[in-house]
Amino acid sequence: MSPRWNPNPDIRTGRHVVYNLHVHLVFVTKYRRKAFTDEMLTRCEEVMREVCTDFESELKQFNGEQDHVHLLVHYPPKVQLSKLVNSLKGVSSRRLRQEYDSHVRRYLWGGHFWSGSYFAGSCGGAPLTAVRQYIENQQRPTS
Repeated sequence: MSPRWNPNPDIRTGRHVVYNLHVHLVFVTKYRRKAFTDEMLTRCEEVMREVCTDFESELKQFNGEQDHVHLLVHYPPKVQLSKLVNSLKGVSSRRLRQEYDSHVRRYLWGGHFWSGSYFAGSCGGAPLTAVRQYIENQQRPTS
């Protein structure tokens, strides 16, 4: 499918597929501790954007509060969502602990940054704008 035939830039093509897959992800800090500062949220977004790129996916929207983050990810059908989530949580945990060690240790201990669980909701079409607006309107902490 040629881009000129398709007015929707979210509809992508692969070798044998035309797709438009979005997922709304929510990750919560371990024990729901309020560990995030505004600077850490900004860095978390950068790290998660890199991970998405490695998975040939796109982080369309990111926001969060002191104890959780929201992501809207556009991903190809060849990506296993569970592997993307494990990488997003693993890489971000490692990097945030390395770069903000003294701050993180005040709130989290035992080598864990994220709760073991997460929320994943599929979305697309008209509800996508509502999800995007919802994530955009999440409040950042005042540090």
